[in-house]
Amino acid sequence: MGKLRTVFMGTPDFAVPCLDMLIKEGYPVAAVITQPDRPKGRGQKLAYSPVKEAALAYNLPVLQPASIKTDDSYNQIAALNPDIIIVVAFGQLLPKKLLELPAYGCINVHASLLPKYRGSAPIHWAIINGETATGITTMYMDVGMDTGDMIAKAEIPILPTDTTGSLHDKLKDLGANVLSDTLRQLAANSAPRAVQQESEATYARMLCRTTERIDWHLPATAIHNLVRGLNPWPGAYCNYQNKSLKIWQTRVHDDSQSCSVPGQIIQITKTGLVVETGKGTIELLEVQPESKRRMKASDCVCGYCLTVGNLLE
Repeated sequence: MGKLRTVFMGTPDFAVPCLDMLIKEGYPVAAVITQPDRPKGRGQKLAYSPVKEAALAYNLPVLQPASIKTDDSYNQIAALNPDIIIVVAFGQLLPKKLLELPAYGCINVHASLLPKYRGSAPIHWAIINGETATGITTMYMDVGMDTGDMIAKAEIPILPTDTTGSLHDKLKDLGANVLSDTLRQLAANSAPRAVQQESEATYARMLCRTTERIDWHLPATAIHNLVRGLNPWPGAYCNYQNKSLKIWQTRVHDDSQSCSVPGQIIQITKTGLVVETGKGTIELLEVQPESKRRMKASDCVCGYCLTVGNLLE
C-alpha cells in the first residue's frame, strides 16, 4: 500500500520534527490538530503554537478544538478518514471512541523509556532524579496516561552537562527518527507490540512551585540535578532577603563533607558563590535576582550585597 493517511496532533516545539519528517517522507497529512492559540508575553497577544506555525508553513489544514472529547471534534476527524493518528505532546487525553477510529490506531511518541516516566514532564524528572540515560518510546495509545503497548524504543545517555533544554533538543530529533521507523513497520504489518510492566512504571508528575524551590538541606548533587532539570523552564529558585533568587547554573563543589548551616554562603570565588547544603557544597555560577536579568553569580556579589555568611532560604 501507499503511505498511511495521517492526522497529526501536537502542540509544542518538541512535536515539530515529527511533523517535518512526515512531510519530508511524503506522508499525506490530512490535517494538523493543535491546542487553541494562547495569550503570550507582556501584551498577552494570542500566539500560535509551534506546531500550528509549522503546519501553516506547509499549507496544511489546522484544527484547534478547545476539547478533543466532543462529538464535533470526533466528527471532524472521522470525516478526514485517517489510516493513523499520530500524537506528539498534544496536551489532551484522547477519548476511547477516537482511539478506535483509525485502522492503524493512534500512535504516541513519548520522551522516556517507558514504562518509566509516564506523564507530562519526563525530561525534567529524568534529570532531576539523576538518571544517566533516557530515550524515546512509540506506543499504541489507550485510555490511560502513557500506558499503551510499546512499539519501538531508542536510548541516549544523559550527559553530566545536560539540562532539560539540551536534552529536549536531542530527544525531539530522536523522536522523529523513531517515529519514521515505527511507521514503516506499521505499514509492513511487522510492528512489535510489547505490554508495559506495571511493576516498573514511574510517573513524571507535573511541575509545581513547590518542586521549583531549592531545599538546601538536600545533598549538593540533588540540588545540582534540580537546577539542571529546571533549566530553561521553569527555573529553580530560593529566597534571599524576602525576594526570589533563581538559580540557573551550578556545579558540585564538594559532595561529601558535612555542613553545619545548609543555605549559608561560605566562599566567594572568581566564578561564583559556594553554598553549604545538607551534604557537601555547591557553587552557584549563574543566577537571576527577582525582576532582573540572568547574570553570572560573581556579578551578583557586588550588585546585590551577597557575601560570606549570608543565608539563602
